[in-house]
Amino acid sequence: MGPIEDLGRAIGEIAETAGRSTVGIGNRWRGGSGVVVESGKVLTNAHNLHGEEVTIFLADGKEATGTVLGADADGDLAVIGADTGDAPAIEWGDGATLGIGSPVVAIGNPAGQGVRVTLGFVSGLGRSFRGPRGRRVAGAVEHTAPLLPGSSGGPIVDGAGRLLGINTNRLGKGFYQAIAADVSLRERVSALGRGETPKRRYLGVGLAPSHVARGLRRAVGLDERDGLLVREVENDSPAERAGIAEGDLIVAVAGRAVTSTDDLFEALGSVAADADLPVTLVRGTEERTVTISG
Repeated sequence: MGPIEDLGRAIGEIAETAGRSTVGIGNRWRGGSGVVVESGKVLTNAHNLHGEEVTIFLADGKEATGTVLGADADGDLAVIGADTGDAPAIEWGDGATLGIGSPVVAIGNPAGQGVRVTLGFVSGLGRSFRGPRGRRVAGAVEHTAPLLPGSSGGPIVDGAGRLLGINTNRLGKGFYQAIAADVSLRERVSALGRGETPKRRYLGVGLAPSHVARGLRRAVGLDERDGLLVREVENDSPAERAGIAEGDLIVAVAGRAVTSTDDLFEALGSVAADADLPVTLVRGTEERTVTISG
């Protein structure tokens, strides 16, 4: 038997093992994939959720109703509790062994349409991307295993079918990113499975970048300032309750200058979730500081 046949047989074996652990999430028109991490618990991306109850499509064709046990929207992870039947829990691998060129197999079950298995190679390590709410997610594995829409939340695995990452972000033109299955991920998954959702500061605003803010202020005859322009404020959000309004320019948070969303998230993370948070604004020509209550 030649090398191509050997490769095909190896991928078939992976599909038989790790493929049984890979599930569909949502419905047949909208959803994603997930993977059984222990009996009765499924790991997926938070962006695959649309409500507290979801439908789980097992690889053997059975369906189950799942309930969200814990979700981290910023980290784009969620754990769902459901009857996973005979689906085995996937075995965790060692992401520390990955290097540029390492072969990986991506598995998805797009919205329950059946298991798909593809081969690719690691093209980058330690990459980052934006989570659903704009926070940077670091440490991702970039790879080239093709994915159908609806495959996010499914695993990438090694040659033995062991978990190396959770597919999350499509870069386009044949590149994809997965959250690395390292010790940190195992701890986060365990906490989410216990219902422990991470507590992070949240303002509830839509923002425009600093260069947009400078251009708009210049256009109306105001002095240019670096900062983030508030484009919208969510109703009954911490920002609205503190008096932040559309058109305000956020220039500092917790005493730290803010010129990018990364600056903002770092500043939010520097203050305990239950502590008061000072936010410095420029409204027209007036600078003021408001307090987000803890």
